[in-house]
Amino acid sequence: MPFTALPADRPRAEAGVRAAYTAAGLTPPARFLWVSSPAAGALLSVLLRPDRSALRVVLLAAPSLRSLLPAEPSALLGPASATSSGGPGQDAPRSMESWLSWLSETTAGASVRESVRTSPWERERAAAHAELGPRGWAEAWSRTGAFTWDRVNELVTRLRRAIGALGDPEDPHGPLLRAATLDAVLGQHDAPWLELFASLGRSQPLHGLAEVAASAGWWWPYENLVILSERPAELHRDEPGRLHNGAGPALAYPDGFALHAWRGMPIPPGFLETLSGLTAHRILDEENAELRRVMLEHFGYDDYLREVGARPLHKDETGVLWRIDLPGDEPVVMVEVINSTPEPDGTYRTYYLRVPPHISTARAGVAWTFGLTEDEYRPVKET
Repeated sequence: MPFTALPADRPRAEAGVRAAYTAAGLTPPARFLWVSSPAAGALLSVLLRPDRSALRVVLLAAPSLRSLLPAEPSALLGPASATSSGGPGQDAPRSMESWLSWLSETTAGASVRESVRTSPWERERAAAHAELGPRGWAEAWSRTGAFTWDRVNELVTRLRRAIGALGDPEDPHGPLLRAATLDAVLGQHDAPWLELFASLGRSQPLHGLAEVAASAGWWWPYENLVILSERPAELHRDEPGRLHNGAGPALAYPDGFALHAWRGMPIPPGFLETLSGLTAHRILDEENAELRRVMLEHFGYDDYLREVGARPLHKDETGVLWRIDLPGDEPVVMVEVINSTPEPDGTYRTYYLRVPPHISTARAGVAWTFGLTEDEYRPVKET
């Protein structure tokens, strides 16, 4: 399911930042620097550190990192179209001299994330928790942010890892970039907990943060300036809501920074194109457990079972239980079932449903897919 996100609403986001600073008792920043992705924001945050002058040259010299920045630093202040660094396939020239000059003249000041985001959140949480009590707080969370928290938190973790992995892993900038992501306010990805406070009528002290969350991506607040990032330009998910795209990035930003995934599992760019002529032997030889699972999905469990000559663990009137043992990974256990409703041509489709490794009978596997125990699963009629 592809989604196209709207570009950041920059005036609204900047007004939200000013409101957040004012609520924290701080003077709003004089400068707003816009970048096209959280990766670019983390990079700019590292470049603006006062004690990293030698590292600036290293970072700007790395092509994978330089491609995240616009050709000239003046574009950080420009319209949305100007913030794109060129992206894949474009060769905008980048002036090292102008960047180094701009970095030497620009002072961000200290991070004020604690004052702008952490302290207001802690105060409102403590007040709401005292008012509702532990049970009321848990119930309020279950009605609001809990619905999206796990998925958003997983995505944030994936983004942090991908940003930290940019460039050569032997260079020192990877840990610095990963650390810089921890200094960011998460913008739209703060929505789950902001939704909770809005439902409790406690959103006014957090109004500025909510305005930025509704209009921009991650942002880095400093004494003298703020770095703000664009929203994703493209998002693809499968029916359960996992990141998934078999024809390109599952999550992409305007500057080309992207995450690739197959049914929620991370994959390298172009990995699926290498799977033509895939064999069961190649799947077994793959050392990366996550990539092996993707290969199994792509190859087809039924074809894999047939090719390796697998034998069923258990069989009853509900279906057949299969197990695939994989080196260095938990076994893949699946229950094979036949749809009781015929297809338009009169045939009956076979499905393979993955179940936890501890499942030992076909009935228990089918029951698990309905959230039931084996004893509880006694359908009168299957549809």
